Amino acid sequence: MHPSSRQDYVSISFTGHGSGSYNNSKQWRRRSCWRKWKQLSRLQRSLILFILVLVFICGIASFPTVTEHLRGLTDGVKETDSNSLPQPFIPPVLPEALQQGQPPLPEQPSQRKLSNKRGPPLLQNHLQRKRNASDVVIEDKAAGSKKEGKEVEKGVISTAEVAIENQREVEANKARDKENKDDHPANQQVKPSNESDTSWLEEVRVSFRHAWKGYKDFAWGYDELRPISKSYSEWFGLGLTLIDALDTMWILGLKEEFEEAKAWVATELTFNKNVDVNLFESTIRILGGLLSTYHLTGDAIFLDKAIDIGSRLMPAFNTPSKIPYSDVNIGKGTAHPPRWTSDSTVAEVTSIQLEFRELSRLTQEPQYQAAVSEVMKRVHDLDGKLDGLVPMFINTNNGQFTHQGIYTLGARADSYYEYLLKQWIQGGKKENQLLEDYLQAIEGVKKNLLQKSSPNGLTFVGEVSHGQFSPKMDHLVCFLPGTLALGAYNGLPADHMDLAKQLMETCYQMYAQMETGLSPEIVQFNMHVGSIRDIDVKLADRHNLLRPETVESLFYLYRFTKDHKYREWGWKILQSFNKYTKVSSGGYTSINNVRDPEYPSPRDKMESFFLGETLKYLYLLFSDDPDLISLDRYVFNTEAHPLPIWPSTA
Repeated sequence: MHPSSRQDYVSISFTGHGSGSYNNSKQWRRRSCWRKWKQLSRLQRSLILFILVLVFICGIASFPTVTEHLRGLTDGVKETDSNSLPQPFIPPVLPEALQQGQPPLPEQPSQRKLSNKRGPPLLQNHLQRKRNASDVVIEDKAAGSKKEGKEVEKGVISTAEVAIENQREVEANKARDKENKDDHPANQQVKPSNESDTSWLEEVRVSFRHAWKGYKDFAWGYDELRPISKSYSEWFGLGLTLIDALDTMWILGLKEEFEEAKAWVATELTFNKNVDVNLFESTIRILGGLLSTYHLTGDAIFLDKAIDIGSRLMPAFNTPSKIPYSDVNIGKGTAHPPRWTSDSTVAEVTSIQLEFRELSRLTQEPQYQAAVSEVMKRVHDLDGKLDGLVPMFINTNNGQFTHQGIYTLGARADSYYEYLLKQWIQGGKKENQLLEDYLQAIEGVKKNLLQKSSPNGLTFVGEVSHGQFSPKMDHLVCFLPGTLALGAYNGLPADHMDLAKQLMETCYQMYAQMETGLSPEIVQFNMHVGSIRDIDVKLADRHNLLRPETVESLFYLYRFTKDHKYREWGWKILQSFNKYTKVSSGGYTSINNVRDPEYPSPRDKMESFFLGETLKYLYLLFSDDPDLISLDRYVFNTEAHPLPIWPSTA
């Protein structure tokens, strides 16, 4: 504006007519704006109104996060990640803020940051707050009902409560453990090297007792515990968790708990039921668990039950191809494939051999071993492999691979490779065909599935689908470091151990790089130069089922190398289980979201393998005595049940 015009405007504003002129000017501007507005088309006016409303809504929505966002800027550069969007489901385990009557603040994608910490700064205040129990409604998905309860009593315990509760349980259990250690053969072997290892062993016992308390209180005799709703679920109706945990209790020296479970097996367990069971799951969990417990205890009740279930599973092998059906009715003696297909998965039909072979050795009845050995022979002779790698499905009518062209070491194929090696070890290293198939498969993994991530060069095992490589890796694949190490220990090439160590680091990073310190079910590795992080996780893959594969491999790597870092990694994993999956009333729960420590979203289910495998391998990892389930005398089935290596004369 020109200076003279500015002076005229100021002098007019102080005259009697100044205000009138100003008002007239405003009116003229209003009429002008209205005229321009009316000249706009209906579409233009609607678009402008929509934009204004959208800006208004966004302003309101973003207002509560401004303070948190500003505070987060001081911690470093934030990273936007489309995979870190918050889950729409609000879990029954509520965050600390909501327990105090405050509305929760949804975490925006921009608030995520790359850090070695387990969660955002909000978690650091948990120990300084008082928890306030408020009533919540928990959705019972299976029954379709709603159950009310105290969230603190049903929720995942906070860090402070975990420490207090564990200390109380440690003190309460010391006297009983001392008595058990004096007369229990497994405990007589436990000789930890230092005080920290001793306390870690005790922490595993505390964790097992806490899980067992939930099962005993709310699911006794049933298949699985639902710890949040304090109820149970049935799969086969055969006390799956109890049987899976038998040898774990024996190894941990939990004499009182073991005797209670043994009494149930003797008086309540019956397989004369009109029920369909899965051949694979029943073999590795029930038959394997009973055989293992028989060998550890020498008690014939477990062998009798093993023979009973083993004989009832045999109708599965009555197929045109001798490739077994997936399902067996153990009461009627009939078997059938799934309703939707005539296929079985390759892993399932080739991961029952250790158990049935041992059953034949104990009973001197050859039909069990003959049936499973025929399966291995037919798979060995099939075309359709990729450098020793097998497809995921096989048809029970014609015995041929189906859905060919997809090769993975994850679900539906994983334990095929594990059992090639372990059958060879079980039989005294005499069955060369099994060894050749295993060695060829490992070379196939190196050639086709092995890659490195960016930016840190983590070695991982991907998948091949019709000639295209995918950087997808299941948590299930983390059995491989332990299997490779076991092979190297038994005289296979030394580079198998080198690869085992590389993959072990990768599997641990699948835990360490998550905000909860727990691995998701599936990860995607970045391979592009310039990637910010090595690991991404899709929204649908962020759940953790309390799986054992990583701690299983940590056990093998520590046994063979004595590198203490493997113990330290296992200890951190156990701490994360206690922090995010331990339920106050008893038990542990699988969770939906390992990327969100404030909303881990419990699934209300404790898988039987958490007691049968995960806690067992953690205990063996922390034990310093190599004679506690010596790997020169035992081979573990894929459910962590130790079976004896056959004498050389067998």
